[in-house]
Amino acid sequence: MDICPKCGLPLAACVCGEIAKTQQQITVTTEKRRFGKVNTMISGFDDGVDIKAVAKTLKMKRACGGTIKNKVIELQGNHQGHIKPVLVAEGFSEDQIED
Repeated sequence: MDICPKCGLPLAACVCGEIAKTQQQITVTTEKRRFGKVNTMISGFDDGVDIKAVAKTLKMKRACGGTIKNKVIELQGNHQGHIKPVLVAEGFSEDQIED
């Protein structure tokens, strides 16, 4: 049986990821790029969160492309009003997400 190095619980019962999700201060902004294209930028993720899984879920739910650069998720298009419900469904605290 493997033990989590952070909390000392077995990996099956580890809650480190859930605790890390509630302590994030996430900011959602838009940025205008070349040729008038708009990207939605989601930043503020710490090391305790699997940012790749979050990005994959956001891209799937919003049906868009995107990438991760320097711990910032970039989604193609303007999704600023639609990101908060998806992140709350993923387990992030609604109070910590700033639109």
